[in-house]
Amino acid sequence: MATEVRMVLYEDDSVQIQYIDGSRLQLCPCGSEFLFEKSRPLSSHPLEQPKRIHQRTHFVISTYREQLQRALDFRNSSATYPFLSERIIPSERKKHIFIDISEVRWPSSAADDRMISVESGTVKITSLDGHAHLCLLTDQQEFTVDFLCKVSQKPVVLSEKNNQASKEIVVEKSSKICTSGSLSGQRLKNKENELSCQILKSKKPLEEKNCINKTEEREKLPLPGTSHMCVYTWVKQRWSVASCPEEWKYPLSLALHFHGKVSAVSKVVADITTSRILTSDVSEEEGKEVSVLPKALLLSCPFPHLHRWNFGDTLFQGQSDEEEYSYPELVKVVWYKGIIYRLTHKNVNSIEIYPGDGSVFKSEGAYLGNYFTYYCSQEGLEKREEKTYSVHNLPPDRPRSLFSVCSVIEQATRILQHCAKIKLSLSHNYRMCCWKMIPGINHSNSLPLLLKESLIPNVGRFLAYSDDKVHAVFLDGITLTLNWNFSFSVEKRKVNPRLNLGWCRLTLPDGQDQLIQIEHPGPYERYVTTLTSWCRKLTQSSQREMPACPSSSVLEENWSVASELEKIQKFNLLLESSGVLNQISAKKNEQFSEYYKPSSSETLLEEINENRVLVALKKTSEILQDIECLLSNSKK
Repeated sequence: MATEVRMVLYEDDSVQIQYIDGSRLQLCPCGSEFLFEKSRPLSSHPLEQPKRIHQRTHFVISTYREQLQRALDFRNSSATYPFLSERIIPSERKKHIFIDISEVRWPSSAADDRMISVESGTVKITSLDGHAHLCLLTDQQEFTVDFLCKVSQKPVVLSEKNNQASKEIVVEKSSKICTSGSLSGQRLKNKENELSCQILKSKKPLEEKNCINKTEEREKLPLPGTSHMCVYTWVKQRWSVASCPEEWKYPLSLALHFHGKVSAVSKVVADITTSRILTSDVSEEEGKEVSVLPKALLLSCPFPHLHRWNFGDTLFQGQSDEEEYSYPELVKVVWYKGIIYRLTHKNVNSIEIYPGDGSVFKSEGAYLGNYFTYYCSQEGLEKREEKTYSVHNLPPDRPRSLFSVCSVIEQATRILQHCAKIKLSLSHNYRMCCWKMIPGINHSNSLPLLLKESLIPNVGRFLAYSDDKVHAVFLDGITLTLNWNFSFSVEKRKVNPRLNLGWCRLTLPDGQDQLIQIEHPGPYERYVTTLTSWCRKLTQSSQREMPACPSSSVLEENWSVASELEKIQKFNLLLESSGVLNQISAKKNEQFSEYYKPSSSETLLEEINENRVLVALKKTSEILQDIECLLSNSKK
């Protein structure tokens, strides 16, 4: 089996793996299908396409089973919902349990220390039923979670459910009939049972055999008080403290709180930057002792038409760094030559690097990716080493060092630049993920709305969207895209607090794209300054118009309705003032009267139609007035 060189997990939980022999493996977002691309032999023609194998994950052949198992383990370690195929999981990792495990209960903050343990600086929190446990590592930057999860099931067809339910009803009725036939001395209350009893008496020998068969069939079915035996397996996940999922927030806050107690006793200063992301005070998470465990996805995807496979250019594959992350999606986790890169895109844009020796690199600074802080806690010592590296002034490699600081940070910068290009792409939000379309999964796939559009004379056209994306088209053909935070609660910083990224995407008239640092735009300074000043004016005007802080959905709805009303009013004013409609109708009437003279009945019909149009227009104007009143009242 070929060794992995790079494994990439994207934000939609799809996986791309590159092997040392040049072959590649792609896993769809839900994990139900995979595509294996073999490496081309050296004797092959440059234009010859590599051989590709496309299969369902559940029916993988033995040739790719081990590679697919490692790919699924990598995916499930940071995926929102795991994919667990019973045929791929080794037998020693399977557990047959008769109960349904869907949630776990964690110990309270005032519980005894039996469920909480500390070993060499790692805090372990175990659930009360033992079905899950969380480990906060020594660096307090990441934690691991192990929990029992039921393997992926086949999708249940509605017809099968109905057939099974009808079979159970028939069996239950037949058993009642048999019992009524055997009790000859009793009087039956139901008329239907009396009739069936007479039939049984007339055909007693034949029915006795049927009763025996039906009772045996009844015994095979599960009793109402018992459950089926389910197959479970342990799933291990690694998460950053900065991007903790909702179901693990309470045990993580409990671990941070306990770690703070231990640190206070041993006189070790706890990491402030980590504990401020999730508070170490457990009082904020009180009442959330129960965590709903993530469920495994189905064995077959209900939306396979949404699976997208990326085929790189075989002529230039592996020759440029741009092909490393060619999939048009944000990166979540990267494993490259034993080093893990974990990114956060939700609350705080950051990247964390784990070289594998216990140390951590974390991106710092007002803008993402300019500085990296190195945290290293030596074993046996209470001191913690911290260093800050600048991307523009990296140190040379040390001899006999486990890793190169320069190459590690350069790789992280390339990942950040790829994510910046995706975030600044206007087509990114229009991609749909297959598992997010499944009913019951709370993931919104709503398209961004246009909040504001301005056409500035002699400058260009500016557009602001609801996903904090701003796009500008200048008259000279240059387009500029950046992220601007339009929310009312913004973190106060010395630098511009509303810029989510330190880069903007500039497209030249010939179609070439390039990322430009907003702090140092160079020859394109006037474009960046013009767009940022327009964003500031738009933010100030929206704050003046809406003193209260509404939700984003209400804000988007009000802006869209107001803009549509404004367009309708302008259109009506133009029609009334110009009189174009009257001139066109007069000319048409003159031309029509020359060739055809209408009768009295047709004239009557035209008058009736005109009256209907007037009534419809009157109702439309009344509805518009009501909408305007509602909008004015909501603003007040």
